Amino acid sequence: MCEQEFMVFKAVAETKNITAAARRLHISQPAISLQIQNIESHYGTKFFNRSNKGVTLTKAGTIFYNYVCKMLDMLDNVQQEINELSEDHRGEVKIGATLTIGEYVIPNILACLYKIRPDIDFKVSIANTETIERDILERKFRIGLVEGPVSQNKDLVVENFWHDELVVVVPYHHPWAKKGSVTLNELSKARMILREVGSGTRKVLELCLEEKGFNISDFNITMELGSTQSIKQVVATGLGVTIISALTVRRECEEKILKAIKIQDLYLGRPLNILTNANNTKTKEERYFVDFLHNKDLFERVLNMDCSQDNFDDMQEE
Repeated sequence: MCEQEFMVFKAVAETKNITAAARRLHISQPAISLQIQNIESHYGTKFFNRSNKGVTLTKAGTIFYNYVCKMLDMLDNVQQEINELSEDHRGEVKIGATLTIGEYVIPNILACLYKIRPDIDFKVSIANTETIERDILERKFRIGLVEGPVSQNKDLVVENFWHDELVVVVPYHHPWAKKGSVTLNELSKARMILREVGSGTRKVLELCLEEKGFNISDFNITMELGSTQSIKQVVATGLGVTIISALTVRRECEEKILKAIKIQDLYLGRPLNILTNANNTKTKEERYFVDFLHNKDLFERVLNMDCSQDNFDDMQEE
């Protein structure tokens, strides 16, 4: 038995579908079926119950699945340790990040780390929370950075590293800008420009409104856009107001293009979380990155940094 066969078995067990497993592993469906047959033949038992709806694990299959997960974990950890022994080894950290973090937080972090840890290569992919959770469990990413609610899973480790807040954003010279805050009733009468249904920002907003007895349909939503940057540009022209992450409008507020204000009777806070696989052993580079995120004083400076060499030198000393 080889690692490839273990990965095929695991993919079929988790997707409960031969076609879906083939899609996940980027190999043909007949190749998947053949390898499953070879595995069952090798052990002399059936690991899957097959039906028109897909496949499910037998009792023997469940036992084998648990051992396969452990074996793949061990192989992954062995490879990591061997790589670190190499003289020309360069550390690598694979990160999956949601849109807000990927566009407005990660760039500052990487600009800093490039200066103080040039020996580490960072590879970042942007996806939604659901995709990142799945890819962490499947080991496509080693570290996930997400905002908002996270699924409960025994193999998923969730650590909070920062806190974000959704705020009302208006043009800088909007009448509300001088007030500094508005009520939900005032907001319900304004022209609203929001993120699309299914986005993390939209989900947090909907949940918080429900707790106050409001429904998103109570608001005058005139546009739904899939890009925070597009929303900011539309709001700046005076076509409406929005509710988005405070992290995403820091620069525009400093440049007096937009103004972030509070909702008097509603707090829209959400955690920023680190996701890792409970079965993985972190490399020293990954531990460094996670520790970096947990250093709240340093992290706040990174978010506000001007990228001056003095700041970098100071952080190197830390």
